[in-house]
Amino acid sequence: MPVDPHIAALLTALAQSGMPPMHEGTAEAARVQYLTLSATRSPEYVVPVAATEDRSVPGAEGELRARVYRPEGEGPFPTVAFFHGGGWVIGDLETHDATVRSICRGSRAVVVAVDYRLAPEHPFPAAADDAVAATRWIAAHLDEFGGDDRLAVAGDSAGGNLAAVVAQMLTAEGTPVVAQFLIYPAVDALGDYPSRIENARGYFLEQPTMDWFYGHYAGAWDDAKDPRLSPLHAADLSGLPPAVVVTAEYDPLRDEGEAYGEALRAAGVEADVRRYDGLIHGFFAMGALSPAAQAAVDESCTLFGEPLHR
Repeated sequence: MPVDPHIAALLTALAQSGMPPMHEGTAEAARVQYLTLSATRSPEYVVPVAATEDRSVPGAEGELRARVYRPEGEGPFPTVAFFHGGGWVIGDLETHDATVRSICRGSRAVVVAVDYRLAPEHPFPAAADDAVAATRWIAAHLDEFGGDDRLAVAGDSAGGNLAAVVAQMLTAEGTPVVAQFLIYPAVDALGDYPSRIENARGYFLEQPTMDWFYGHYAGAWDDAKDPRLSPLHAADLSGLPPAVVVTAEYDPLRDEGEAYGEALRAAGVEADVRRYDGLIHGFFAMGALSPAAQAAVDESCTLFGEPLHR
């Protein structure tokens, strides 16, 4: 189907803004640009939750900023470790506040958003190591968060990559993870997919920027199929928790996300793969602009809540 008209208007405005492509500048400039873009929503569109709390959690090599989001209602609740997108180079707690609020409210869970270390200052596997270390610590302190023994992981884009990695590693270690929410995840670093060609330019996330992200994060790493970088290539996907995998029609990452969902199913894992037609990469933060995006956010968060509350 055509691009959602509200999203199309956004893409036109971005194209006419004169804003330089991220891949033509520095990582620091890209972070400022991304934060500026994410801060354009109006206060009336802030998704309500019961409470938020800024704190820190241990990462692989020191303390990391984190933010805890608590849903309305009486607990105990499941606890979700969330990792933001941004190509492992940009993004933080502020850029993804709206996304995390939606997950907290829609899936009725306490969400702990973790601000892992970014590349190029901290290249691969720093982000993956932080995500695993932080989630291990959260798993050992669930009484401080949701209050029961239900632990899940979630993330969008590069954060979806990290959530998939964490689910694999903690499951292998014997730490129970009850669900994973993978929002247009990057799961195959150098894979060859039609969506990377069809949607290479003009739909917000562009192939040159993806290459720039990868170069900063793992360009010096020899093995593009290392499962900590490309979780699709893990030797064994059996035994993983149920997954909700979200993709968008006009997203370069569409096909690899769907391939991961199929690989999970082939390994006997429950995987609900939802492609949202007419939408683009990043639509989780576009609900204030697009009713179609908001409907997709609401539906997928509700779907994620189902395995959380079994």
